Amino acid sequence: MRQINFVIIFVICLALVLFGIENTDPAVIRIVQGLELQAPLSVELILAMGIGAVLAWVFSVWTQLQRAIDTSKDLRVRDVRIQELEENVERYKAEIEEQQRLLPAAKSRQDATQDAETGVYAQ
Repeated sequence: MRQINFVIIFVICLALVLFGIENTDPAVIRIVQGLELQAPLSVELILAMGIGAVLAWVFSVWTQLQRAIDTSKDLRVRDVRIQELEENVERYKAEIEEQQRLLPAAKSRQDATQDAETGVYAQ
């Protein structure tokens, strides 16, 4: 991937150099009324491309920042949900342990009732 990036950058720079060599005629830039700047056409266009590239980079950074903020919000919501689920699991484990402690006592009472009904007595 680095070689592809290098080739693309090299081709763009080569095109800019060839463009600059061919377009040396002076041109006037009117920034605001009363303020004019005269420079070769190639310099003006290269500056315009550079400003466009910087603006594209700023926009890209801005969108990545927004995406990171959205992702962090989603992660916080997920962390809260995970915490709630972990608390539920612990509560359910405690309930199951409590029910298991009560279960043998109920079973022994049931056995005693059955023994009394059948007439079997311990000696």
